[in-house]
Amino acid sequence: MTRDEIYNHLAQVYLGKRNKSEYKRRKQFNAWLVINGVITAVIFISAFYGLTAFLTKRGEFLQSRVIFALNNGPIRIKYDVNEPYPSSKTFSLSISKFDSDKYEKLSFLIRGLEEGVPGIVKITVRNKRNETSSYFINNVKLDWQKFDIPFSEFKGITDWSSLTDVSFVFEAWNVENKRGIVLIDDVCFSG
Repeated sequence: MTRDEIYNHLAQVYLGKRNKSEYKRRKQFNAWLVINGVITAVIFISAFYGLTAFLTKRGEFLQSRVIFALNNGPIRIKYDVNEPYPSSKTFSLSISKFDSDKYEKLSFLIRGLEEGVPGIVKITVRNKRNETSSYFINNVKLDWQKFDIPFSEFKGITDWSSLTDVSFVFEAWNVENKRGIVLIDDVCFSG
């Protein structure tokens, strides 16, 4: 063993001096640690940004599609306005208290069955002040049709925050078939 080797061995034992191969390995380890830290930070930041951007856009999307549903499935209405029966048949859906500022229209799906289609149905809206307003829909046939009636079409209603019911009325003087069955679904207020 040479003098230099002895000094290096003593320096390692007493001073903690490391040889060059250990130093190089440790330096490599630190470089990988930094690279992994940077990659983790980039992934975390992009995931956080993407999630917040998604939730922000989703909020705007949902605000434009606010819905207050009045029924949970298809409603089957059988009507008969022939002579011995009354000249009109009314089906009403009651409305619980809701904030009308979020909504702009009354929406629903409607179709007739083979037993008879009305052709024309009168939609009536009533509030606690006993104000009523009606709107007629035409061409109710055998296929499902979606109707979106803006609140502005119901001219007789001044207080939309106190609605009590929405009615579907079949009147003898304006239906095509005086006897039939109608299905109504997805009755809701939407924005």
